[in-house]
Amino acid sequence: MRKGRFRYALFLLQESDRMDYFKPNMSPAAVNAVSMLGLAHIGDAVYEVMTRAALCEEGHTAVQELHRRTTARVNAPAQAEAAARILPVLDEEESAIYRRGRNAHVRSIPHAANVGQYHAATGLEALFGWLYLQGRTQRLNELFSILQDSFAERES
Repeated sequence: MRKGRFRYALFLLQESDRMDYFKPNMSPAAVNAVSMLGLAHIGDAVYEVMTRAALCEEGHTAVQELHRRTTARVNAPAQAEAAARILPVLDEEESAIYRRGRNAHVRSIPHAANVGQYHAATGLEALFGWLYLQGRTQRLNELFSILQDSFAERES
C-alpha cells in the first residue's frame, strides 16, 4: 500500500473519534472550564453565522446587502439590544452565564459602542458560546428566533 493511501485509511479510522465541530457536545464541566471571554469568542462566531444564515434564508442575495445587514445586526449596540430582548426568557443558569460574560474584564471597547453596550454584547456572546459548546442548538434556535422577530419588526 502506498504511503498516501495508508494515511487516508488511517484518517478514515480516526474520523469516527473526531468531534463534529458543527455539533459539539462538550460536558458542562468542560464548557465551564472555558473562560468567559473564550466563550464569547466562540459565541461571537456562532451569532454571526446564525445571522448570516438567517439573512440568506430571507432571500437576500447581493453581497453588499448581506454585508450591510449583517454588520447592522452583529455589533455591540445591536447585540446589547438583543440581549435585553432575551433576558426575560433565560433560565437561572443561562442568566448566570450571561452575567458572568457581561462582567468579564475586557481590555478595549470599540469606538461605536459604549462600555455598557460592549459588556452586554459580550454577555450575549458568552451565552451563545456556552450553549453551542454543549450542543444545545435547539435552545440557541429558540433564543435566536426571538431576536429574528425583533429584527423583522425593526427593519419593516
